[in-house]
Amino acid sequence: MKRSNSASGFGGNHVRSLSGSRQSLAMSRPSQPIFSRSSSGGNLADAGMSSVKRASINPHSALKSYAPGGLPTRASEGDQRRSSIYRSRPSNNGPMSHQSFFQQAPQAAGVPRDPRPLRDRSFQARIGQELLDYLVQHNFEMEMKHNLSQNILKSPTQKDFNYMFQWLYHRIDPSYRFLKSIDQEVPPILKQLRYPFERGITKSQIAAVGGQNWSTFLGLLHWMMQLAQMLEGYTNNRYDDACIEAGIDISGDHIIFDFLSKAYRDWLDMGEDAGDEDAERALAPHIEDMASAFERSNSKYQSELEMLEAENARLQQEIEDLEKSTPDPRVLDDHFKIMEEDKVKFEEYNMLAQQRSEKYESRITVLQEEYDKLMEELKEADDERRGLQNEVDSQGIGMSDIDRMTSERERLQRGIESAAQRLEDVKKKVAEKEIEASRRLDELERLVDKYNTMAYQNLLIPASAENAKGVHYELSVTVNESDFTGSVMRGGSYGTSSAGTERLLADSVTGYQPAHILNLDLRGQVKNQFAQLRKEVSERRASAMDAMLKDHELLDGIKETIEDKKNEVEALRHRVRAAEDEYEKTKEVTTTQKHASDAQIEKMEKELAKMRAQLTESVQLLEQREMNTNIEYEQLTLKANALREELHTEIERMLNDVIKFKVHIQKNLEDYESFVADELEKELVPEEVPQEEDEDEEL
Repeated sequence: MKRSNSASGFGGNHVRSLSGSRQSLAMSRPSQPIFSRSSSGGNLADAGMSSVKRASINPHSALKSYAPGGLPTRASEGDQRRSSIYRSRPSNNGPMSHQSFFQQAPQAAGVPRDPRPLRDRSFQARIGQELLDYLVQHNFEMEMKHNLSQNILKSPTQKDFNYMFQWLYHRIDPSYRFLKSIDQEVPPILKQLRYPFERGITKSQIAAVGGQNWSTFLGLLHWMMQLAQMLEGYTNNRYDDACIEAGIDISGDHIIFDFLSKAYRDWLDMGEDAGDEDAERALAPHIEDMASAFERSNSKYQSELEMLEAENARLQQEIEDLEKSTPDPRVLDDHFKIMEEDKVKFEEYNMLAQQRSEKYESRITVLQEEYDKLMEELKEADDERRGLQNEVDSQGIGMSDIDRMTSERERLQRGIESAAQRLEDVKKKVAEKEIEASRRLDELERLVDKYNTMAYQNLLIPASAENAKGVHYELSVTVNESDFTGSVMRGGSYGTSSAGTERLLADSVTGYQPAHILNLDLRGQVKNQFAQLRKEVSERRASAMDAMLKDHELLDGIKETIEDKKNEVEALRHRVRAAEDEYEKTKEVTTTQKHASDAQIEKMEKELAKMRAQLTESVQLLEQREMNTNIEYEQLTLKANALREELHTEIERMLNDVIKFKVHIQKNLEDYESFVADELEKELVPEEVPQEEDEDEEL
């Protein structure tokens, strides 16, 4: 809370006196003045001490500037003040699509890992050369009165790091003054700069930056250099062209930034006794300049709007002229649609033919390679057999050796037979699994063919069909047609049958995932679309059933009329009574069969209605569960927002209490300093009076 005007232990003779924090652009309440200031306390500079001179606290302020050490400060020499460039300001422009560099991002748990290869010698040499060039170009030696050498970035001293860190931070915040030791100043500065890896740097490492820790601090200095370059580019409007290319208008931001910077500078330069009225009078010309700047900016857009309106009128006139001069577009559209459909069909057929050609060519190539390999192996086996035969003939083996070799061969043959038997058992198991997998795949392909057939019958395939509505419903099984196992298992009986399992594998060792076999999402997208189609078909079926019932009623009436006519015919045709009796018997048999078929149809319709009811109930349950989940999610979101607002309010209240307590302590310390100074003066005065009396007696 109180610091002396002594030089810091490092970095040159930088001195300052501390003052209380100034209010920074209070824009939250329009009824209050933009800048406010409180009265300053007494100056104790004559007693050789500097204390807190003044403080202004506005609980409604939207922005506050704090120094890294915990107190906002203002330099007494040259009216230099601590900058507040790292505080975010509220915006009324709505949510942004990107996060600002100066906004606090959530930090991950634990110490983050630096992705830069700082241990790499070549990387260290590159960033070290960039840092050295930057220091030379911006007069580091002249400003810090410290000489640079080529080895300063390879084996630096603690003093070299202190000078470079201070100079780079002054490029970012020119008003800052270093008063403490380097290990106490650096951590809060890095936290304020939001250095991503500041938690991995300890005070003990800062006090001894050389040796194995130098790569970490070299990366820190290079990051600060890049930050300073970015701030210089922003100040020099270097990024305006990129913003314009991205479609972002920043002219308004420049106007507001100029207004705030100039007005804040004038407010800081005002006297200590200036009030709110003086601040408003000083602010008036800046507001007028900002309004005129906005008018100039809007005039440019107004002229562009007039030009665009004139261009729009001209283009509208051209469209009307073209509509009058061109033929009927509906006929052209019909021809164009027909040609587009023919083009799509031709492209599909061409693509299918190319795929088949490529598949057959690849298969021919693979088979040719396998054939060449087998021929080479056969030739090698023949050569080996001839060589062995020649060796046996040249060695002159006897009968005992032949008997021994025969017994050994029989023993090995028995071992080979047992191994072959085990191999056959394994092959049988593998073959059974392959047969099962092939059967499942064949069944899947039959189901897919059945699905495509039914979809084609129901006018769902192709996409241009009536019920498809432009959606591709054709289902296909995607399997690999190349032979993966033939080259691996060649030479054995299993290798000859492996060609049939090539469709079961995505590659030589891995099978298919379920989602990779079919080209459509049946449970997700297709099922929902089929449900909608089923609803439409049901509606059309209901209307068709109504029409069919009407037709049946008409048919029944016609049948009754026909029966009457038949009765009249029977009365007139007694001679064919026997034939009519036979006809009645046949009719009874047919009627019995019809009743049986009607009963069977009614039973199947009941089962179908039951299945539809169960399906409808399951769909309703799922929809109800989805609605409940959405309601619960909205409630949790509202609770989270309310809790966040409550925590923000509580934190703001606690900050206000802490600031009030700090001001209270600050005021008490000022009173205590005044009291100590008065007591010191009282104690010094009595001691000086007796000393003068002794001198008179000696004279």
